[in-house]
Amino acid sequence: MRVESLACVVVLSITTGAAYAAGPTQAELNDAVNDGTNWPYVDHDYHGQRYTPLNQLTAKNVADLVDICSFHFPEKAPAQTAPTVYDGILYATTAHYTVALDGANCKVVWQSEWKPRDQETFVTQRGAAIKDNKVVRGTADGYLLALDGNNGKELWSRQIAKPGDGYFMSMPPLIYDDLVLVGPAGAEFAGKGWVGAFRLSDGEPVWKFNTVPDPGEPGAETWGDPNTLKHGGGNLWTPMSLDVEKSLLHVPVGNPAPDFYDKNRTGTNLYTGAIVALDVRTGRLAWYYQAVPHDVRDYDLTHVGPVFATTVDGRQLTVIALTGKDGLMRVLDRDTRNVLYSVPFTTRENTTGPIGTSFTHVCPGVLGGHEWNGAAYSPRLSALFVPATDWCNQIRSAAQPPDPQAEKKRGHFFGGDFEFDPWAKAQGWLTAFDATTGATRWRHRSDKPMIGGVAVTGGDLVLTSEITGDFLVLDASDGKVLYKHNLGGPAAGGLVSYASGGKQYVAVVSGFVGGFYNLMAPEIGGGNPTITVFALKP
Repeated sequence: MRVESLACVVVLSITTGAAYAAGPTQAELNDAVNDGTNWPYVDHDYHGQRYTPLNQLTAKNVADLVDICSFHFPEKAPAQTAPTVYDGILYATTAHYTVALDGANCKVVWQSEWKPRDQETFVTQRGAAIKDNKVVRGTADGYLLALDGNNGKELWSRQIAKPGDGYFMSMPPLIYDDLVLVGPAGAEFAGKGWVGAFRLSDGEPVWKFNTVPDPGEPGAETWGDPNTLKHGGGNLWTPMSLDVEKSLLHVPVGNPAPDFYDKNRTGTNLYTGAIVALDVRTGRLAWYYQAVPHDVRDYDLTHVGPVFATTVDGRQLTVIALTGKDGLMRVLDRDTRNVLYSVPFTTRENTTGPIGTSFTHVCPGVLGGHEWNGAAYSPRLSALFVPATDWCNQIRSAAQPPDPQAEKKRGHFFGGDFEFDPWAKAQGWLTAFDATTGATRWRHRSDKPMIGGVAVTGGDLVLTSEITGDFLVLDASDGKVLYKHNLGGPAAGGLVSYASGGKQYVAVVSGFVGGFYNLMAPEIGGGNPTITVFALKP
């Protein structure tokens, strides 16, 4: 036995005689947008539409939903995972555990524990990718690893990002052909962003693109002092999308670092706050669109999807919905890169202009408006459904440039500081927009920020959850709440719908949120990450 395999402990509890398909295949992933049985990518499909054609659940019968089973992870860690589902098996992660569950009864198929081999810069985890019977994920100590989809045994592992450089892995990878596409987080730990491709077969690196350029690379001239490039942020922590037709990977790039101090990073600071389109096989830059140039408010561009087709002035267009922490949704023509429309989806105040050394009140704050779970798109209704955080901050810049090494140790490479508005003022929204025009169709207000997953179904239902602990089903046409069920803890993780044995299920993640949410609002509580599964009662 190899020494490194000791770091992955596998517990099996599978019923004998069970057989599971080896997939998904590349053909299935390419056509996942039409898949009404599986949920094979964290955003359902490469386009990030978060839509399932399943229509067994309808406005007429959704009141008959019941929670049929649940699974509790064995550690208290942030419950931010986004599950995937294939052939009735649900795969989900926490910081140290990966689990495969029977999606119809929550029975454990296998469970794998990762034992860290290096320091853990920051502990959070947002999901795995699946393909060809492999489950691939990152770790807080900078490893990328692949597990056997049948039994959870480690196939390979490779440290691709060093914690000593401020890095950790939190985003869900995307797999295309024999390439695992992923990048590290770490802007607040003075990391420098990149995205790379690694072989699915063995983890061997294939290509790397710097989302903050090295000196002499295109875009470096937009930073002023070249020393700022070494710790420039621009990291990844949310899902990517993929244009199979054009073989382009769409990368959502985070904020520049330090967050609030910008005196030595003059210019637009490419490629932070931007969608970057790369040749998926080579990593070569095809195009980019910078949504938030020279950011000084921690306004990451978090989502580069849904991608969908629409008709504008009689022309058929493929468009990309861009959303992020600045609370503005921009819908971009894929081919011309023209913005068709931009609309706010949460409160916006003082979103542009410089930040001084005295406090400025800013909305959204550093935790808004769109966090790690993406919007959903209904092709039936031509509608986009966008969750939002509505919580403001006071922020200010430091008087002097921060020392990256000193700040890295504290995990606060902000170049300033901030104060949250009282938790009592924090709220959330789920807004339905006309996907072609951006007109608001309806809004649902939540008592607290909405950071949980959203999905829309062929039965014209919107499925979502709230940090208040409720799982909700809304009528996609008018936003009426049709069903509510308390999960027993705050919901900030993913939500998926799938079929097993001809029956439609919904799985919702809840539990300890982590980060500033529990620091600033400890009353929201939350225990170990939990997956609760719902279906119509027999």
